[in-house]
Amino acid sequence: MKLNSPLQVYKYLPQINCAECGDPTCMAFAAHLIDRSKKLEDCPPLLKDEFKKKYMELLSLLAPEIRQIIIGVGERAKKIGGDDVQYRHQLTFFNPTAFAYDVWDTMPESELVERVKRISNFKKFYVGKFLKVDMVAVRCISGDSLRFAGAVKKVSETTELPLILCSYDPSVLKAGIEVVKDKNPLVYAATEQNWGEVAELAMNYKVPVVLFSSNLDKLKSLALTFMEMGIKDLVLDPGTFPQGKQLKESFERFIKLRRAGIKEGQKDIALPIMAVPLNAWLVYKDTVTASYWETVLASVFIVKYGDIMILHSLEPYAVLPEVHLRDTIYTDPRTPVKVTPGVNEVGTPAKDSPVIITTNFALTYYTVESDLSSNKINCYLAAVDTDGIGVEASVAGGQLTSAKIKDTFQKANFDFKEKTTHNTLILPGLAARLQGDVEDATGLRVLIGPPDSGRIPGWMEKNWPPKQK
Repeated sequence: MKLNSPLQVYKYLPQINCAECGDPTCMAFAAHLIDRSKKLEDCPPLLKDEFKKKYMELLSLLAPEIRQIIIGVGERAKKIGGDDVQYRHQLTFFNPTAFAYDVWDTMPESELVERVKRISNFKKFYVGKFLKVDMVAVRCISGDSLRFAGAVKKVSETTELPLILCSYDPSVLKAGIEVVKDKNPLVYAATEQNWGEVAELAMNYKVPVVLFSSNLDKLKSLALTFMEMGIKDLVLDPGTFPQGKQLKESFERFIKLRRAGIKEGQKDIALPIMAVPLNAWLVYKDTVTASYWETVLASVFIVKYGDIMILHSLEPYAVLPEVHLRDTIYTDPRTPVKVTPGVNEVGTPAKDSPVIITTNFALTYYTVESDLSSNKINCYLAAVDTDGIGVEASVAGGQLTSAKIKDTFQKANFDFKEKTTHNTLILPGLAARLQGDVEDATGLRVLIGPPDSGRIPGWMEKNWPPKQK
């Protein structure tokens, strides 16, 4: 039985409230185990011999419904799978879909290296963090095991990203694995025809393997066979067909697999699922059209239920929608995304620079900060603690108040007389109703800015510096 509440977990804990885990009570620690913000190993008493039985029971009872596997080694290793729910509002999705972009062994070496670097170095700043891609998939096009091994070696020398080795030929796969056997690559793929030889590779080299079949009965049979051989780090590829009726059937197979793993408790197929949006390039030859449909496929299977996918297009118009959608789907919907409250500098503010108020909802804060910095407006930007709620909602709900605004500056030790010559605050237009309260609480002059931070530059031209009273 899967444990899904802190009270259920608490029954297995030492219940001594020693606080060695960093939480004041065992019940609080149990809640952190449920949301995976802490591990069993964070409880020292639980690791003692007297609690060993409970530790082993908890280890099993807290294991995710979908098996979690790790690809690669070191800091760039990627976890996939590990989910407990079909719908993220029930809990959350934990391990974001892993994006692997392809290279192939017939590429000239200079082009290969350049493409690998482009994959490795991709990053997009968004809401306080960098969105990145995760892996390189090395495809064998030549059919030559030596050439494939050479390509794998060059890729491995160029990047620390985890690798997927792609071929249906076991001899080719073996040559590639030999080069990176200490880097835990994912092997693609075992099929009805080659499964015996690929299984032998998986056992000998202890690497995770993708099983491929568009027939779910045969895919399940492959999974059972591998598990009976002791190979458990498996990924299922039920086929990703890029158009028409076959696309509909692909979508249905993904849903059936995830439902069987979570709702029906079929542990033999409760495994991560791979999608291959790259297959759009088999149908569409025009670069823009193929990239578009690849992104459409990626979007479909980010939502339902691709744990890892192989892609091709590195064009910004393809990659950016993919990484943004993934970030949205894998953000915990129960918890607002917040920044640390405080008073921050944008650019190099001086004493005549404005002091602007916003909330600590990350999307609001970074939108305002971006609008200010991109327009080279040097200022102080105060993020008021509104529990991660935006301006309009926090004014209506009472999270943005004059007391909290005053408290933000006090906690930051921000002295207006020392830092500014104008003793003035700028409230966002959506918080205009707070003007009088803020003036009374702080003793400062309060101006009302525009409702949209994109209009701040125009507002500044007309209203800053403030006119002397």
